[in-house]
Amino acid sequence: MWCVDFEFQAGQGKRPRPICMVAREIVTGRTIRLWHDELRSLTRSPLDTGPDVLVVAYMAAAEMGCFLELGWNPPEKILDLFVEHRVETNGCYLPMGNGMLGALAMRGRPHIGVDHKEKMRSLILDRTTWNDAERKAILDYCESDVDGLVVLLELMAASIDWSRALFRGRYMSAVARMERSGVPVDRALYRTFVEQWPEIRGRLVEEVDREYGVYDGISFRLNRFEALLKARGMSWPRLPSGTLDLKDDTFKEQCRLFPQLGPLHELRQSLSKLRKSDIQMDLDNRARTSLRPFQSITGRNQPPASEFVFGPSKWLRGIIKPDDGYGIAYIDFVSQEIGIAAGLSGDPRLAEAYAEGDLYMGFAKQSGLAPLDATKATHPVIRERCKTVVLGLNYGMGAEGMAHRAGISIAEAREMIQLHKQLYHQFWEYSSTVVDSAMISNRLSTVFGWQRWVKATDKPTSLMNFPMQANGAEMMRIAAIAATEAGINVCAPIHDAFLIAAPLWRLDDDVRHMCEIMSKAGSYVTGGLPIRTEARIIRYPERYMDERGIAMWNRVVRLVGRPDATYRVNT
Repeated sequence: MWCVDFEFQAGQGKRPRPICMVAREIVTGRTIRLWHDELRSLTRSPLDTGPDVLVVAYMAAAEMGCFLELGWNPPEKILDLFVEHRVETNGCYLPMGNGMLGALAMRGRPHIGVDHKEKMRSLILDRTTWNDAERKAILDYCESDVDGLVVLLELMAASIDWSRALFRGRYMSAVARMERSGVPVDRALYRTFVEQWPEIRGRLVEEVDREYGVYDGISFRLNRFEALLKARGMSWPRLPSGTLDLKDDTFKEQCRLFPQLGPLHELRQSLSKLRKSDIQMDLDNRARTSLRPFQSITGRNQPPASEFVFGPSKWLRGIIKPDDGYGIAYIDFVSQEIGIAAGLSGDPRLAEAYAEGDLYMGFAKQSGLAPLDATKATHPVIRERCKTVVLGLNYGMGAEGMAHRAGISIAEAREMIQLHKQLYHQFWEYSSTVVDSAMISNRLSTVFGWQRWVKATDKPTSLMNFPMQANGAEMMRIAAIAATEAGINVCAPIHDAFLIAAPLWRLDDDVRHMCEIMSKAGSYVTGGLPIRTEARIIRYPERYMDERGIAMWNRVVRLVGRPDATYRVNT
C-alpha cells in the first residue's frame, strides 16, 4: 500500500509537468523521493501498480495525470482520500474547506501551516530551475503531504466503504485521461475574438439592440427593459425588493416563455462572460482545465465556468472543431433524470412512457390529453405543455411556476399536475419516501454510495430531486471509466453528455461503442432500464455549434472579419 504525492506545474491548457514525486509504502515505511529528471528517465512506475497494490492519494486525478504524462500505466486500485472525505462530509459546513489541510484539521490533526504551503507552491509554480537547497525543500514539502496522507488514512480507514471507494478511485484515472485529452478547438479564431472584443462589442450591441432599445452604449438599462416588457405585455419575476430579477437563470427561463428575447439574453451573456472568460488552450489546439470531480453536492464535476469551453455563452462553443482527418461526437443521455426516476421508483407506466421514445408525448397519450396516434408534429403545443409539467415536477416546481412557464392558467397547471400524480402514483410514493427518509435519517445516498447530509434548512424539492441528479452522476462515472479504459478518446464530460474524438475512419464505430457503453451504464444505475442516448457527429472541416448560438456566432465572425467561419445550418 503506497501513499503517493506529486508536485507539478500546469497552466494555460497545458498537460502537467511533474517536478517531483514522493511515495511511501505504509507497512514497511520505505520511502521513494524522485526529482523530475529521475522521473523522466523511468520507462515505468517505480511502484507496482498491479491488482495486489493499493495507491493512496489526495485529489488523485492530478497524480494520475502525472502518471500519464510520464508514460506510466495508472494503478489498478486507487483510493482517493479527497473523494472519501467528500463522501463523509458532503452537505456539512467545513470552515477550512475540502483540501487535505482542512480534512486533517476537522479530524483534530493539524498539518503544515497555510503560509508555508503558499510559499512552497510559489517556489514550485513560478520557477523553471532550482538549486540544490530548493530541490531538497520541494522534496521535503512533497514528503510532508505524504506524511499527511498516512495520518489521514489511519483516521479515515474504519469509515471507508472500500469496494465503492475503489470504484470512485478508478473514476479519477478516467478523469485524468479526459483532462489530458482536452477538447479540440479553433485556437486562432478564439484569439481573434478575444483580441478584437473591445473593438467589436459596441457594434454587436448596436446590431442586436435595434430590436429592443434597452442599451445605452454597452450598458444595459433596467428602466428601458422594464418599459420594453410593459409595451410587449411580458410578465417578469421580481426580487423581494420589487426590482426585476435579472439573474442569468431567470433570463434563461423567461426566454423559454418569450423566445423573442433569446438574442438579448445571448448578448447579455456575451458581454459579461467573454470578458471574464479565460478558456485554457495549449499550442496543440486543445482546451484543458480541471474537471473538479465530486465538487457538487450531487457528486457531479464542477469545472471552472470561465475556463471550461462549455462554460461561457452558447455561441462561443463554435470554437470547438475537430482536427484535420478527425471527427467529434456529442453524445448525451436522453431524458436521463426521468429514466432514472422510472427505474428507481419501479413505476411501470413511467417506464413505459420513457421507453416509447418521446416521454412527453407518452404522458400526453397516457393521460388522455392527446390521441394515441399523436406525434410531436401533430400536437406540438400539448407536447410542450406536458414537457413543462414532466420536467417541472422533477424539480418540485409548483402550479404557479409551471403555469407561467407553459403559458397556461394556474387551474390548467393544477389539473395536469394531478393527472401526473394519478398516472405515475408509484413514482410519487417513491419520492415521498425519499424525502421522509431523508428527514428522519438526515442522509441521502445513491445506488453506489455517494451521500449528502441533510439539514433542517434543506428544501424538500431539493431532496426529491437528489436521487435523479446524483445517480445521474454515478451513471456518468461508470460510462467514463468504461469508455476511457476501452480506448475511446473522451474529450470531456458535460453534465449528462460526453464529447469524444476519433479518426474519421473509426468515428462511427467509436460512436456506436460509446452509445452502447452509456446505455449499459444507465441500466446499472436504474436496475435494468436502459437509458437511451443520442449522438450528434461533426466531421472535419465542420465545427460544433449549439443551434441557440448560431445567429450570435455569425454576427461575431462577420464583425471580426472572418466570414469564412460563418456557420451554415445545411452543413
